[in-house]
Order: sequence, then structure tokens, then C-alpha cells
Amino acid sequence: MTVESVRPRVRPRTDGDVEECVRVLAAVHAGDGYPVNWPDQPGEWLSGGPLLGSWVAGLEGGLVGHVSLSRGGEDDLAPGLWSERNGATRSMTAVVSRLFVAPQARGHGIGALLIGRAVEEARHRGLHPVLDVVASDTAATALYERLGWELMATVEQRWSPDQTVAVRCYAAPL
Repeated sequence: MTVESVRPRVRPRTDGDVEECVRVLAAVHAGDGYPVNWPDQPGEWLSGGPLLGSWVAGLEGGLVGHVSLSRGGEDDLAPGLWSERNGATRSMTAVVSRLFVAPQARGHGIGALLIGRAVEEARHRGLHPVLDVVASDTAATALYERLGWELMATVEQRWSPDQTVAVRCYAAPL
């Protein structure tokens, strides 16, 4: 059976999935540089924060992708931009994050499926999905724009005293 003949499946992430997610994330980081700064504790990076949910994609029995949905933190720019534009509070948003797909599993719509699941959960909770992405991640920005996400702004964000990064802030279509 080929990858093309198998449909990817998205399901809630379990604690038992985190180790495999870290392995997939390491392959993504090695190939694409995501995340830009490798976390000291990648399992905690995937699981920390005010999570509303996390999902994984499986293909032919293997874990090949991940996405999370959370409340916006103070470092997230998109919730504030969306709130200002819509006369709402930041609490009306949910941040789509920690999205990655294994290099060998790309081109099968897995990223779109994962984003769709996070968006579905946000809308179920009455929240508007937003996200931040480094401007240099052209594959991710192309995916978001192909799915109809609106670019709200590109801003410079200081990540450390020695690192400033251009970040693109998107909002899901209405």
C-alpha cells in the first residue's frame, strides 16, 4: 500500500505521543529550521502553556504531524492585532501553534488537516483562530495563505538581546 492510497488520520495527542512528536520535530528542525531556536526541553515546549488541545496526524501507523491550540501568551502578537482590528478582547482568540509535518509525509494535505482540526476546536469554543509565524518560513506562510488566512501585519519581534525576528501575524478567514 502506498502513501498516496492511505488517508492521514488526525486524533487528539496523548501523553504517550510526545516522545514520537519530539523525534518528528527534530527531523523538521534539521531540515527546515523549525523551531528557529531548538527548545531545551522539546517535550515541555510541545505540552506547556495554556493549551486548549493538541492533535497528531498519523499515516500508515506512524505519527507524522502535530498542531496545538492555546490561549495567547504575552509573546503572541496575533491575538492583540486581531482584537484591535475587531474591537474585541484578546480572550476572544485562540492561537494555532506547534504545527509541523514530517518531511517524508508532506504533500498529502496533512498540514491543512491539522490546521482544520485546530480551527474547528477554536470555533467550537467561540474563539477566533490566529497565529504568528516567522517570515522566513515561506512554506508555512504559503500554506496559510492558500487556506485563506489573512495577513494582518509583519512585525519585528525581539526574542533575545541578540535576536530580532520578523514575524507574520495571520487570522483565520471568517
